[in-house]
Amino acid sequence: MRAASETSVRSGERALAPPPRTAGTDAPVVEIVIPVLNEERALGGGVRTLHAYLREWFPWTWRITVVDNGSTDRTPEVGRALAAELPGVELRRLDVRGKGAAVKAAWRESDATVVAYMDVDLSTDLGALLPLVAPLVSGHSDLAIGTRLGRGARIRRGLRREAVSRCYNGLLRVGFGARFTDAACGFKAARADVAGRLTACVGDDDWFFDTEMLLLAEFNGLRVHEVAVDWVEDVDSRVRVGRTAAHNLRGLLRTARAMARGEAGLGLPERPEPRPAHPDAVLGRPTGRPGMLVGFAAAGLLATVVHTAGYLLLRGAWAPVPANLGGLLLSTVAGTEANRRWTFPRRGGRRAFVHSRAALLAALNWALTSVAVAGAAALRPGRIGEACVLLAVSSCLVTLRFSALDRWVFARRG
Repeated sequence: MRAASETSVRSGERALAPPPRTAGTDAPVVEIVIPVLNEERALGGGVRTLHAYLREWFPWTWRITVVDNGSTDRTPEVGRALAAELPGVELRRLDVRGKGAAVKAAWRESDATVVAYMDVDLSTDLGALLPLVAPLVSGHSDLAIGTRLGRGARIRRGLRREAVSRCYNGLLRVGFGARFTDAACGFKAARADVAGRLTACVGDDDWFFDTEMLLLAEFNGLRVHEVAVDWVEDVDSRVRVGRTAAHNLRGLLRTARAMARGEAGLGLPERPEPRPAHPDAVLGRPTGRPGMLVGFAAAGLLATVVHTAGYLLLRGAWAPVPANLGGLLLSTVAGTEANRRWTFPRRGGRRAFVHSRAALLAALNWALTSVAVAGAAALRPGRIGEACVLLAVSSCLVTLRFSALDRWVFARRG
């Protein structure tokens, strides 16, 4: 175990100087980082509670590292006292402010096998810590996150923060196709080798750090494990929801540009595809042409419903042809994402490439369906009648659409 000590960083540097080592000691399996800024009141109770839990229940060797990044109150003094009192607790200093900067610096310098971080207020119940790090220690997963929005989570927080959280994570799922459910929960862990590569590519030093790390991880094919947590809102939280939301939106735009330009790769080696005796057990759904038809039928049903509903909503204010275009744009995005996941998994290349081809296919669809709804409108059957004609024409185009998706939009590579 490293000797409990305080290290300093030269002004302007972002890397942490490694603390002195005690001769003959081994690195811990898990290092837990607690970033703090002016937390003199919460630090003592949080660290003592975590220390007692680890000593009593944790099966692997561990270290608690408190990273003070620019506190102006008595937080450094409290941290030094804890490091002197509790074995396995260290205090480290960082001149650069920001939660992301503190976590990245500590993770990069860690000699542990698995690195984790949590908020000092311990809003997340510590009972989730063992299931969080277990799949990382075993090598099954690359990252692990606590989720307050997944099935089985039990949380208590105000309505405004609940609404903002769900809208934000919904935006990530729609805009980036994210499969994780909660980007901002302050309860995460990673394998140290993966954490080093990820943190080198994460540009944000503040609250967007979590989201950017997860988006880059999924973009590069890393495996993310989720643990449903029990979570209670800290009423003394320093997070400013409006300011943080604006900062995160800017971060999302920057991350999207990096992905579109091919600048978000981590340079990870390709992993071989699993080859079990029965591939259906891996996919969890029918495979081959029957499975594709099932997925295509589900995606087509979703796209048709979105197209028809969008047309009905827009038809009250727009003419038939523009209303059809609006509904078709919505259904194209929804249908392409659904086919990407359900019908043609691991085919078609990057999301931007797939959607650009799907957009050209949608243009042809729009031309044909617009002729149909314009002709129907001339007969004055009403909006419901026009929608029925639109539904009939769209159904007739199903076979053509499946062939185009299979042979062109999601064409097999190689």
